[in-house]
Amino acid sequence: PGMGICEWLLTILSFLFIVMTFPISVWFCMKVVREYERAIIFRLGHLLPGRAKGPGLFFFLPCLDTYHKIDLRLKTLEIPFHQVVTKDMVTLEIDAVCYYRLENASLLLTTLNSISSAIQLLVQTTTKRLLAHRAFSELLLERKSISQEIKVALDAVTGCWGIKVERTEINNMQLPAEIRQSLAVEAEAQRQAKVRVIAAEGEKAASESLRMAAEILSSAPAAAQLRYLHALHSLTAEKPAAFILPLPLEAM
Repeated sequence: PGMGICEWLLTILSFLFIVMTFPISVWFCMKVVREYERAIIFRLGHLLPGRAKGPGLFFFLPCLDTYHKIDLRLKTLEIPFHQVVTKDMVTLEIDAVCYYRLENASLLLTTLNSISSAIQLLVQTTTKRLLAHRAFSELLLERKSISQEIKVALDAVTGCWGIKVERTEINNMQLPAEIRQSLAVEAEAQRQAKVRVIAAEGEKAASESLRMAAEILSSAPAAAQLRYLHALHSLTAEKPAAFILPLPLEAM
């Protein structure tokens, strides 16, 4: 459709030439497309109607047609570090990984010139737009949900290009020096607070044990005497050269 008279004449002459040189011409008019590939044919610059060719054999006119093979396998694109600003005005640099698949080969060839550049710029702009509504703490704690949100936003746009985004992941984050220093100070303060809490709990437990021991010893004078003798025995074991003269508890 849309071909002029000269184009139709060239097409008819090409078919007649193929018929006249049959079967030798068949070897130049048949191509093979693998299972994971699709072929798009242009005849005199016009995209032939119908779906993409493949997998298997397909026919084309060597003199008039040109074909392009599209690989439908999953592709990986590394997004370089780019600067983003969070909701609480924290500036940081992040990089990401995008996994995508080419679905509509005909639409893809007639829409995009550079697939990788278009996806890279789209990921960067979408990430900046979405992270502007997220706080820095959310970015640290909810990285998985943020990556899924970026994937959904990308898929809504790339679907019009014939591309299916399978997965998007935020890989690394580079924080400014002052942010790293403040996080380190905050983490150290939290560790010191935990140490103080644990020490206070230990003192509380020791005090409870000493109170219970005092109550038991006060209720049994013989037990207090035995505890006193045990303490003296421990001192003589540690320092054999020392002389200890025990006194009665009443005298002390």
